[in-house]
Amino acid sequence: MTRPFRFGVQARALDDRGPLMDQARQAEQLGYHALFSADHLGAADPFVPLMTAAAATDRLMVGPLVLNNDLHHPVMLARTAATVDRLTGGRLLLGIGTGYAAAEHEAAGSPIRPPGARVARLAESIAVLRLLLDTDSADFEGAHHHVAVRSLGVRPLQAKVPLLVGGHGRRVIELAGRVADIVQLTGLTHGADGAPSPGGFRLEAIEQRCRWIEAAAADRSIQPERSILIQVVDLEPRVERRFDELAAQLGLTADEVEETPFVLVGSVEQVIDKLQRLRERLGVSHVVVRNALTCAPIVQALAGR
Repeated sequence: MTRPFRFGVQARALDDRGPLMDQARQAEQLGYHALFSADHLGAADPFVPLMTAAAATDRLMVGPLVLNNDLHHPVMLARTAATVDRLTGGRLLLGIGTGYAAAEHEAAGSPIRPPGARVARLAESIAVLRLLLDTDSADFEGAHHHVAVRSLGVRPLQAKVPLLVGGHGRRVIELAGRVADIVQLTGLTHGADGAPSPGGFRLEAIEQRCRWIEAAAADRSIQPERSILIQVVDLEPRVERRFDELAAQLGLTADEVEETPFVLVGSVEQVIDKLQRLRERLGVSHVVVRNALTCAPIVQALAGR
């Protein structure tokens, strides 16, 4: 099944009302389907700015990309998500991941768990979130969560709040394949301190993850939508020097930079062609960028097609 392209933008100025409203209106006018925040200590809250963005627009979906699950309790998160969905008129897209920044956890007095424990806790959190958002109650006993909630007291407007799960490791990708509505492929690997690096940017690594998604979702009636988070956009005619520069920065060859889903370099026509080829090869149809205006010609050419 070939899905039509949808585009989202991850906003930058989240703590200044006027610029945030302008970003949201611009994104909606340019044809983006969603505006996303982020979830990092040292930056604005991931949910509150979304209310401002939604109030400035009519149709734009809003959501965090992605929540650091280890810094949230699923019951309280479900209450927030239901409230945001209700007050935005049913426009929440809930993004969540395991978290990775050790320094943020240390600053919060909550040392980061090992990767396996983070994925296990994420799986439990998602189970609790789905129960509460879908049915308004949850009885759950797990290794990380013990929940007995009869009612949140607030219901989302959407019958099912869409869930995006982002990551790169096999366990989180397979979890996403089983339970997410959207699986976001990031290509980012993390060192012991959580610092991200482009260790998974090679096309072969993403093809492997798409196979994991497909296998994990084999029992589902509809495969989850596949998403990519673009890291570099340069809409200029392709020049070898630019690919060489990026290859040196990313630790890849120039050919690998040209192939990777996370770098869009070239003319508008060349980037359109690349995204269409990536959709055919990887099944990727959901694309998130960080500069709405720069990517507007791409969105106008492909959104909904």
